[in-house]
Amino acid sequence: MAEPALEGSQPVDLTKHPSGIVPTLQNIVSTVNLECKLDLKAIALQARNAEYNPKRFAAVIMRIREPKTTALIFASGKMVCTGAKSEQQSKLAARKYARIIQKLGFPAKFKDFKIQNIVGSCDVKFPIRLEGLAYSHGAFSSYEPELFPGLIYRMKQPKIVLLIFVSGKIVLTGAKVRDETYTSFENIYPVLTEFRKVQQ
Repeated sequence: MAEPALEGSQPVDLTKHPSGIVPTLQNIVSTVNLECKLDLKAIALQARNAEYNPKRFAAVIMRIREPKTTALIFASGKMVCTGAKSEQQSKLAARKYARIIQKLGFPAKFKDFKIQNIVGSCDVKFPIRLEGLAYSHGAFSSYEPELFPGLIYRMKQPKIVLLIFVSGKIVLTGAKVRDETYTSFENIYPVLTEFRKVQQ
């Protein structure tokens, strides 16, 4: 096993990540305004990487391989880009979709690009007593194992939702900037160690 302070082979900056764990970004959701009305049927017919089923969903679904992402393109000119693993990738992908739309003959611009959600995950490498955690942090926690195996922890500051699993796997969602993901994990880490399950 690698040292806990090695993320990918880069030593972790322990001033920023005292736990020695850096959550990995898994999905970035961004939005952009192309500032022109779009004919979705025309786009779906002309672009080979697009699907459009208006009965099911009121947007064209378009995919590109690099960066591997999916875009939802609406007739209003609004676009949502999902699947990128970093903010830069998300912006690059959104620009590529905008270029595709321009090449199809629409006067698409690239306005108000915004990261809407960052999803990260990590593994603390020890099991967690979710019942104890839910009981002592009742104001922030909902844990109903019959409905969902993870504990849902709604942190107030930063405003992040964490899914905490018995296995020690953590998913962090709701961040607008990656530092919120990192801060919320560092906030929860001492709590997780407190409810570390002792192996019999």
